[in-house]
Amino acid sequence: MKLYCLSGHPTLPCNVLKFKSTTIMLDCGLDMTSVLNFIPLPLVHSSRLSTLPSWIMKDGNSILEKGFKDCAGRVFIDSLPEFCLPEKELLDLSTIDVILISNYHCMMALPYITEHTGFTGTVYTTEPTLQIARLLMEELVHFIERVPKDQSAVYWKSKEMWRLLPSSLKDAVDVTTWKPCYNIQDVNAALSKVQLVGYSQKIELFGAVQITPLSSGYSLGSCNWIIQSHYEKVSCVSGSSLLTTHPQLKDGFFHLHGALL
Repeated sequence: MKLYCLSGHPTLPCNVLKFKSTTIMLDCGLDMTSVLNFIPLPLVHSSRLSTLPSWIMKDGNSILEKGFKDCAGRVFIDSLPEFCLPEKELLDLSTIDVILISNYHCMMALPYITEHTGFTGTVYTTEPTLQIARLLMEELVHFIERVPKDQSAVYWKSKEMWRLLPSSLKDAVDVTTWKPCYNIQDVNAALSKVQLVGYSQKIELFGAVQITPLSSGYSLGSCNWIIQSHYEKVSCVSGSSLLTTHPQLKDGFFHLHGALL
């Protein structure tokens, strides 16, 4: 058994478990903290944002200056926001057999995984999680599309420009892995790969392992997963409620966030 952690965010897990000849992804949260480095997208025209001065570099590099704005001494990227994706270089994501989703907060990166990595497997989650995640994804896409940018800054992501970037971007996680938001076609295609499951429903995977979702009480449709073979069992505990009337506990579940027991 091997476990790979593909997310650096503590509350937006994305793990891959290799267990009994099956490769299972456990959640695929999307780290959106990268948008703090971009100019906001106002729904109403803002004269203050539109008149911000360009960032002036010490060496006078005009190529980079066009993509950055200076606001109160801090430098922001003047482009559509981009997001920090789960790690893709650690293993071949096209080999993933199934994706298990615990709650809608941990599903926002699904279109990046299913549509741009060669993924051909199945996604399992509950119906409330699917419907709420669909609303969140569509809202994100529509918000970004309704406030288009006149220009797109691209030169700042090249390796030759790294040494010239402001300190806030130099200290960020590998900015070359940041990607623009997916579109509505990606959302629909990704969600078409979802197979709905109910609490305590037992699902066989290739005759090798059995997966079972149990209510976690964290949110509508949220669940913890039990992955078991004939002689071994793995419990994936996501965000869970501390109220004993909510979660459906079984065989030593503990109230942890994103734990694998």
